Amino acid sequence: MRFKDRAVIVTGGSKGIGEGCSRVFCEEGGLVAILARGIHAGQNLARELNEKGPGRAIYIQCDVGDHQQILSAVEMVVDQFGRLDCIINNAGVHPAAMSLEETSIEEMEELMRVNFLSTFAGAKYALPHLRKTKGTIINMSSMTAVLGQHHSTAYCSTKGAQVSFTKSLAIELGEVGVRVNAILPSNIDTPLMRDWAATLPDAETALKRVADLQVFKRMGTIEEMGRLALFLATEDSSFLTGQAIEAEGGASLDY
Repeated sequence: MRFKDRAVIVTGGSKGIGEGCSRVFCEEGGLVAILARGIHAGQNLARELNEKGPGRAIYIQCDVGDHQQILSAVEMVVDQFGRLDCIINNAGVHPAAMSLEETSIEEMEELMRVNFLSTFAGAKYALPHLRKTKGTIINMSSMTAVLGQHHSTAYCSTKGAQVSFTKSLAIELGEVGVRVNAILPSNIDTPLMRDWAATLPDAETALKRVADLQVFKRMGTIEEMGRLALFLATEDSSFLTGQAIEAEGGASLDY
């Protein structure tokens, strides 16, 4: 019950890593606001979490590509829970592999809005409430921010922007007691990962190849990412801010 009666917003909180965060925080007694576009998945997860407890969950439909929807959602959460202790800026998209020449300026602008400006807006709109609770901001970046990825220049740029934003904002908010950290996952077993594998001739071989990149010979789980987020949201990490935690199962080792 390390997050008992404290409130967290999880953008993209109905699937993948966001779902893992929603589940872990609710299991620890938290008041969880699941923000996502998909009504069906969001409502179903909130219903399931409320049945299990011990925390409480609500679903708010939100497209993070529209910053006004983020503002409205933050205000709704505070009205509902009476407080805000953490925002996990998790929502984002990974486009299909494209070279720089194939990527239009319009596509880059859209990706920046969804993947990075949503993080900027989420932190900005949550901050007045986080000041009151000396809360935390957690930005879900990616190992591609530091390693790069073939034909993913646009995506990697948005993830790198999240890391730079995390470090700079941590300096700005340190004096008011609000901590800001980022998580950089590598290969996590999510529906998105399996959807990608399903597009290939041999999905199982592709998934095994991805799993073997980690020293544990497996992908990470969404719950493992949720537990890392919980650590960063509680007093267990009280001396950590401005950090980009590489949650990559050793995939970047043995160069």
